[in-house]
Amino acid sequence: MPTINNVFSSDGLLAGAIKGFVPREAQTEMAKAVKRAIDTTGSLIVEAGTGTGKTFAYLAPALLSDGKAIVSTGTKNLQEQLFHRDLPLVKKALGSKRKTALLKGRSNYLCLHRVAQHSGNSTLVEKEVLGQLSEVKRWSSTTKTGDMGELKTLPEDARVLPLVTSTVDNCLGRDCPDYEDCYLVKARRKALDADIIVVNHHLFFADMALKDTGFGELIPEADAIIFDEAHQIPDIASDYFGESLSTRQIHDIAKDITLLFRTVLKDAGQLDKAADKCRMIASDLRLLFPDTAERGNWAEALDRDDVRMQVGKLAEALGVLHEVCKLHIGRDKDLDNMYERVVAAREQLDALSDNKQENVSLWYETTQRHLIMHLTPLSIAAKFRRFVSSPPRGWIFTSATLMVNGGFDHFQRRMGLEDAETLGLDSPFNYPEQAMLCVPRYLPEPNSYAMRETLLETAKRLIKASRGRCFLLFTSHAMLREIAQKLEDEIDNPLLVQGTTTKQALLDAYLADEKAVLMGTGAFWEGVDVRGNDLVCVMIDKLPFASPDDPLLQARMEDVKKRGANPFGVIQIPQAVITLKQGAGRLIRDPSDKGVLVICDNRLVTKPYAKTFVGSLPDMKRTRSLDEVEKFLAGIDEA
Repeated sequence: MPTINNVFSSDGLLAGAIKGFVPREAQTEMAKAVKRAIDTTGSLIVEAGTGTGKTFAYLAPALLSDGKAIVSTGTKNLQEQLFHRDLPLVKKALGSKRKTALLKGRSNYLCLHRVAQHSGNSTLVEKEVLGQLSEVKRWSSTTKTGDMGELKTLPEDARVLPLVTSTVDNCLGRDCPDYEDCYLVKARRKALDADIIVVNHHLFFADMALKDTGFGELIPEADAIIFDEAHQIPDIASDYFGESLSTRQIHDIAKDITLLFRTVLKDAGQLDKAADKCRMIASDLRLLFPDTAERGNWAEALDRDDVRMQVGKLAEALGVLHEVCKLHIGRDKDLDNMYERVVAAREQLDALSDNKQENVSLWYETTQRHLIMHLTPLSIAAKFRRFVSSPPRGWIFTSATLMVNGGFDHFQRRMGLEDAETLGLDSPFNYPEQAMLCVPRYLPEPNSYAMRETLLETAKRLIKASRGRCFLLFTSHAMLREIAQKLEDEIDNPLLVQGTTTKQALLDAYLADEKAVLMGTGAFWEGVDVRGNDLVCVMIDKLPFASPDDPLLQARMEDVKKRGANPFGVIQIPQAVITLKQGAGRLIRDPSDKGVLVICDNRLVTKPYAKTFVGSLPDMKRTRSLDEVEKFLAGIDEA
């Protein structure tokens, strides 16, 4: 079997298979550390700077080891790229015969039973959705995988999707008449049989928290678990270790019961009435909160008489629905499943109604139509530590952004990984030559009204100097919209603004027009890879501190205070540093890239914590002058 040196050396297997492959010391060092962690069933945390080639550095050792490995990524896009591009390349280079499989969450697969359910009931489906349903049916007769991603003509948020895919709640499992032909079951069987399985973090933690049935056989079999984009894990894991219930779930139960009443159990009118009552009360509960989307403290909301009374009514109505469903158990498999969903909803509502619990945060969020109630543990460290320690297996956590101020303490503390081996690897890029960091002089205070005008003028100068080809990244949707609106009237460059279409469509449009300017918030701070002169400037409006109004953050800060520590230093600064590093990482993606990072926040100069932020960024040339920035950008065009 080849060694790591055989794979990564200048005359090694990768060099023989990939044109232009250049050995990188950091990549080889990471690959050896990953191999060691897998062989010794240890835990390893690696920050690998942009350009290290971390994907190959963990895929090669995984393919060289004998056991089964699960590779988990942050998003579906990364999952697809890893499975369809990187994994086949490394596998071919190594001459490996190991089986690989891609497994997505259940909502990505066509559900044959749900399609059949909605086929004969056009009265319950609106015209627009009927057209989409016909499209899905046509495609369903030709697909081999049932992966909804194949159906490119449907928008990402198509309203037909919930009608033709299943959820953990409405899946009948082995009782389903279509079980043997189920695309999800086939995908899972293939994954169970594979040596390397590519999943995403949400799917992994859904299974780990035993929220999803059927996929639970996979993780126990794995000898190595590798997390890419591991900086996302603490928040995702916290969600899955908690509880949540939304008015949408209540609506979905009611809708499914109505469908069943109209098609199969036509004599069960009481069932339909009880379900409709739950739906109406859930809608009335949503109306007790403002129209606009917001987040708030659910424990405090429960102290309001109107909210407490409406939650009581919902609990009562779910109790009645529970009793009525019980009367019809055994008549229909779908109804038996709905009974289980009602039982689960009652239990969740009970847990979410107790506002005296300790070590958890009770919070809510609203969308235009729905209310989601959450219970999130303040710390998952102890639970995750237990999971990692038994049974013994290799655990690898990697990302370009895990370290804060030169150390891994923040990530280790949150995940209970204090005993893990750590490795920090610098990017091979020549940042002092390739990039410039500018914090402009004479900036107003970040939250002052004058900042809007300063951001607008700075953006105009940068767009002109870079001739488009820049990202303007914001920490809030409100600021994004305001600056976008003003720029629209003042520049000729095409403006591509997050929220106007899908993320992928915006990126495609940006790459198709060399004068385009892309404006975004959170979605574009990470997971976007634009190379060469297509991106020469990134402007960030201010340091990305989480909103102090966020109820989950408030609860965590209160918890840190109780333990006698400073929540600003323990929570807020590390999180903001990691987010800033992600945003800054959009700029230099290749050894030949050049560009400017402009951060419009004078706290990077005036505050004592500034050195933590600046020290965590790559070692770029620094300036306070926008004139210098313009010269640097002019030099890129001349080169």
